[in-house]
Amino acid sequence: MTAHPIAVTLRLLALAFYLALAMFPLFWLVKISVTPDDLLYREGTTLWPSRTTWENYRFVIENSPFPVYFKNSVIVSVGTSIIVTVLASAIGYAFSRFRFAGKRAVMILLVITQLFPLVMVITPLYRLLAPLGLVDSLTGLIAVYTAFNLPFAAFLMNSFFDGVPVELEQAAMIDGCTRLQALRRIILPLTLPGIGATLGFVFTAAWSELLFALMLINSDGQKTFAVGLITFIGKSGVDWGQMMAAAVLALIPPAIFFSFIQRYLVRGLTAGAVKA
Repeated sequence: MTAHPIAVTLRLLALAFYLALAMFPLFWLVKISVTPDDLLYREGTTLWPSRTTWENYRFVIENSPFPVYFKNSVIVSVGTSIIVTVLASAIGYAFSRFRFAGKRAVMILLVITQLFPLVMVITPLYRLLAPLGLVDSLTGLIAVYTAFNLPFAAFLMNSFFDGVPVELEQAAMIDGCTRLQALRRIILPLTLPGIGATLGFVFTAAWSELLFALMLINSDGQKTFAVGLITFIGKSGVDWGQMMAAAVLALIPPAIFFSFIQRYLVRGLTAGAVKA
């Protein structure tokens, strides 16, 4: 049945309106980043400044520690997303395929860990990490991000493993595959969309996280970009141009990361949306 032209037009207009709303903050980010300081407040409400400059970007790249912050964020985000996805895949597979004593209790415990406000655990975490030498450390930050992202990621992967018929795995094992071989050759290829969705979720969460990075990292050499953005807020004001330039540059690593997993991410999110 062909949709009515008016209905199609209304849908396209609604989609265009949504995209405009979604993209406008990014456009304004770029606009402020290329606006000279002397025009920032004079032409602050215009759609585009009468004169543009790349000075803010040059300062951020050449005269600020932001390249170090970016590198730290990439290390933490990539490390966390890989570790969490591997562990979540193992946990999700175990929940989906095995029956064992205390399974329900473990699942409830994982859910409970998501109920506590993050502010409540800052002090205990600090007291736990300090004797281990993991305060002011990227390794410690990866460990914390892994702990807090793993429960949700495990349930996410569990739902994808549940969506793969167990009969496929049983057929492979009847044909001579071990359980590990069946998992590697049959199950994992079918759950690649779920793995992509999990990678994307964890990477985004780690890349944009501020609270733990702010509380657990002290030295400039270990700061992530989210913490580094605060350095543009001084006692006498905020350097909006440089802050926005740094924010625009901070969008590049996630864009590159998502360009590699986009195909699996879209399929994974769609599968999760229609799953009964």
